[in-house]
Amino acid sequence: MTTTATAEALINLLNSRLKKHIVQSSVELGDAVVRINRDGMLDFFSVLKTESEFRFDFLVNVTAVDWMDAHPERFEVVYHLMSVPLRWRLRVKIEVPEQKPEVDSLCGLWNSANFMEREAWDMLGITFKGHPDVRRILMYDEFVGHPLRKDYPVQAKQPRVRLLNPEVRNTAVDMQRPALVKINQRQGSSAR
Repeated sequence: MTTTATAEALINLLNSRLKKHIVQSSVELGDAVVRINRDGMLDFFSVLKTESEFRFDFLVNVTAVDWMDAHPERFEVVYHLMSVPLRWRLRVKIEVPEQKPEVDSLCGLWNSANFMEREAWDMLGITFKGHPDVRRILMYDEFVGHPLRKDYPVQAKQPRVRLLNPEVRNTAVDMQRPALVKINQRQGSSAR
């Protein structure tokens, strides 16, 4: 089977089993792609993970897109899944509104969702309901806003953070270097 044929077979299986969740399905660049509703997304992903006919055991990536004014909903959360035993790849997209940008967390299904969901929250401000540890992962705690949003001000000034160990002086005089290692000298022999 070719990659496209495999993706089409997966799309047909998804449409036959999970049609109530799927808004749109297609094959893009050889991968199966489905757009689903936010409501019931945990049921959808649970079937993908636990049912023997799917076996999506690897959550490859969780990311998000800020469409600003290009789509009806501002944000889109994108999940990349892989079934290692069946060699299937699936991209799942969920539209998220600007007013309440949140989806359910998948940490209960895949542990790897933890850091990826934190990154999507940190960079774009999308909340993952039920996430066990929502806090910044790439930016420092005092950072204001979400830098990958298209309306984030490029010239924004962030609050300064007090250094834990501030430098008093930074000159070459203060540098401490260990003695150089001498190569090919035997212990106890004198240098010639």
